[in-house]
Amino acid sequence: MQWEKLISAKRWGIKDDGKTDHDKDRSQFQKDYDRLIFSSPFRRLQNKTQVFPLPGSVFVHNRLTHSLEVASVGRSLGTIFYNNLKKLEPGLDTRLPLISEVGNMVAAACLAHDMGNPAFGHSGESALSRYFTDGDGKVYQNLLTENQWHDLINFEGNANAFRLLTYPFSGKGNGAFALTYTTLASIVKYPCVAVAGHVKGNIHQKKYGFFQSEQATFQAIADELGLIKSQDEPLIYKRHPLVYLVEAADDICYNIIDLEDAHRLKILSYNKIKELLMPICNSARMGTWLETEFDDEDAKVSIMRAKAINNLVTECSRIFLDNQEAILSGNFNQGLTDALDEPFLTPWKTIGTISVEKIYNYQSVVQIEVAGYKVMAGLLEEFIPAMIHNNTPYYKKLVQLIPKQFINPKPDLYSKIQSVLDFVSGMTDLYAVELYRNIKGISFPAIH
Repeated sequence: MQWEKLISAKRWGIKDDGKTDHDKDRSQFQKDYDRLIFSSPFRRLQNKTQVFPLPGSVFVHNRLTHSLEVASVGRSLGTIFYNNLKKLEPGLDTRLPLISEVGNMVAAACLAHDMGNPAFGHSGESALSRYFTDGDGKVYQNLLTENQWHDLINFEGNANAFRLLTYPFSGKGNGAFALTYTTLASIVKYPCVAVAGHVKGNIHQKKYGFFQSEQATFQAIADELGLIKSQDEPLIYKRHPLVYLVEAADDICYNIIDLEDAHRLKILSYNKIKELLMPICNSARMGTWLETEFDDEDAKVSIMRAKAINNLVTECSRIFLDNQEAILSGNFNQGLTDALDEPFLTPWKTIGTISVEKIYNYQSVVQIEVAGYKVMAGLLEEFIPAMIHNNTPYYKKLVQLIPKQFINPKPDLYSKIQSVLDFVSGMTDLYAVELYRNIKGISFPAIH
């Protein structure tokens, strides 16, 4: 792959070829960032669970604050890569006029990376899939193609984000987001169809990156940018190089910042946090300085978090630059954080282990996941038969509750199911619970 093609200001759904930047004050990639920040789907992330239930008296991260922090880290990763690359090639800006914007490209993709994730944290995708694997949705298997069925039984938030940003939803216009090709390609972590995904040991196919409905869209973007195609059927590409930076920013944020939230919620003690973070801070003097200069434990954790993130950003930027040849050839088969050297790799892996044992299986986290299974399954149980049949007064009333933008005009079964998934996957935690309670008759809606 060649940076000359990989970086493109061409916009999806817009006829303008993107070669001219009409606004000298804001680059096309800064515009991507701004369009995402001001969008309704991004705003709804503030009411979607990241890991812990939405805050009571103690504020913890939600999907929105997480995405903003990932974008900040991603911008740093991209900018450091550009600065280091320019040192190696002083004439870089002449050869690649847009390469200086790589920080903004990565930041925009980071903002969008979770926009397709449903409510209720990490269990949201599984809850939607379970309706088809173990619930009433099993009856549709023989009525769909194998590729369509795999979209449903392995619902993927990453693929849903790509759909959200490229599909012409009713009344929204084909250029509702009209993001640049580079930003769109940079969010697709696993550039293959669902039936080709879930391959252990292959970073390009660990999950999947686009639904059947968006296969032609991704193929057009990939071919324009010169991504390496591994095979046509089922369709598989190698990931865009900037995906590695987006992925690293996400990994760094949730691994390190989940520890900070766990401390605030008293799941992990200060001493445990210090034990986990100090090796990544990698500073002999820092421990003594923290204990003599600060009394507040939250402040000390924040400083360790900042230093740890800084070190990880520096290391991941170096790894990305050092492995550029393998990345551009599609042969770099691990995430940047997996390629960390010592003294960072061992403590990084330890944090991952502790997070699974102590944080992701904490009682309130498990409770919100279980509730999510019940709520999401309950919504699909009601809305999918209603959308498919729409032949009784009750079904017709349910369909009226779905906003028109989600009503797919295509008459086939797959498109009708996607209409409901578009609607349900976009809900916030609180709205999903409220609607579930109302349609199940557990509570009655207030008249506003």
